Amino acid sequence: MLAQLRRDLRAARDRDPAARSALEVALCYPGVHALWAYRVTHRLWAGGLRLPARLGAELARVLTGVEIHPAARIGTGVFIDHATGVVIGETAEVGDDVTIYHGVTLGGTSLEPTKRHPTIGDRVVIGAGAKVLGPFTVGADSRIGANAVVVRAVPPGSVVVGVPGQVITRSRPRPAADDTLPDLVGLSLQSLLTRVDRLESAAHAGSGDGHRDGHKVGQDVPAVIRPPKAGVWQGEDFSI
Repeated sequence: MLAQLRRDLRAARDRDPAARSALEVALCYPGVHALWAYRVTHRLWAGGLRLPARLGAELARVLTGVEIHPAARIGTGVFIDHATGVVIGETAEVGDDVTIYHGVTLGGTSLEPTKRHPTIGDRVVIGAGAKVLGPFTVGADSRIGANAVVVRAVPPGSVVVGVPGQVITRSRPRPAADDTLPDLVGLSLQSLLTRVDRLESAAHAGSGDGHRDGHKVGQDVPAVIRPPKAGVWQGEDFSI
């Protein structure tokens, strides 16, 4: 257990640039305190001391704002950042080196006393406010976007965003240092404008009447919003 506690401490230091020392993390990080309390209550639960385990978990919830059922299974190197509002259910399983932000729920959708909470693979990142609900697996190295609601299995190495959560397929491997999620609205808008631009060009080329959008050649033509180049919008596209 001592080795687990030390790794929890090291995980917080490694993944939070605001952490300046191990002592600061040990004294000031409620996510670390919640994990340490879970390590103790889980041992009590496994040893058959169910009521003391639940009492300890409730005390930890009051003190840290994190509710972890003592029967849940959580690996080593887990980091709960900011902590407040995190809920991890009874049959949830969390792998090693997982990062969980505030407001995350690993919940169930059934009232049956069976496996009803998700299994989170190693090195998964779950964004703030995300809800992962049901007895399925989120594959290793996946990323769950903030406020996403995930209700079905996620393949390894995926990015999930939206309500309900949609898996975004990567066209190429994600660099190890890339911690960003795709801008779905921006990508959709760029694709739409590109298509409109192509249709307009085809229509103008096929008309052959010397007109463009109802204007004769030589007349001033209203500005048309064009797709961004290299993902950068030009200021003149949004004149005020």
